[in-house]
Amino acid sequence: MKVEKISRSPLEELKRHVGVIQEAFKQAVIPDRVTIEYPRERRKYPENLRGFIVLDKSRCISCFRCAQICPANAIQMSYFENFYPGIDYTKCIFCHFCVESCPTGALASSTLHDMAFKSLEDMKVKPNQMMRLPAAIREDVQSVEYDVTKKGWRLIRKMELEDIKVVRILPKLKPRRAFCLEPESCLGCRQCMEVCPHEAIVMERCEITLEGQIVGKGCVLKITEKCVGCGLCVRQCPMKILSLKEVE
Repeated sequence: MKVEKISRSPLEELKRHVGVIQEAFKQAVIPDRVTIEYPRERRKYPENLRGFIVLDKSRCISCFRCAQICPANAIQMSYFENFYPGIDYTKCIFCHFCVESCPTGALASSTLHDMAFKSLEDMKVKPNQMMRLPAAIREDVQSVEYDVTKKGWRLIRKMELEDIKVVRILPKLKPRRAFCLEPESCLGCRQCMEVCPHEAIVMERCEITLEGQIVGKGCVLKITEKCVGCGLCVRQCPMKILSLKEVE
């Protein structure tokens, strides 16, 4: 296949060059492009942006609820003076179920969304790293916001920097404690005792054979003041006879 050479007159070539120069000058003075020049420009995101997750160690009660509710299995509890959550950002889908389900507000969202890691291993953030925002290296000099109308869309550029902050919404919940609805229906399986991270559940009476096996019913659970109302025992109970109630 032979491609014929397109020939233009010198006047046409001059017009094309002049048009390109005019467009470049126009974009330099009054830009109308919709491309964000990142990182010199930073897009302004809404207040409910789901970004990097921050941990408040003093509020965490080690209830493991965040690890259990995570649909991507991105949260692993690690021992750091107590059991605290760490996040694997190679798995995290930023659904923030962990933040919304936290009963004490120990987990909070931030407006930091563009994170950089040196390796995949560094993306596994440990609890002590979650207690503060990572160091921010910023090159942006202005913020950009999309303005969408029926006539079209354009970018609004403002000479201001977006504030990178932590948004913490504290739940309005009264203290809760687990209790047994039907002690006579308890199997004595002790799963509630094994799953309790605070050793708040003890077994006062139970029928045990000489071989050490738990048989029959009539076991009596005692839930002590160590209970923080995390609800792990309620979800673990095979008989569904445990529940949570508010306490003064």
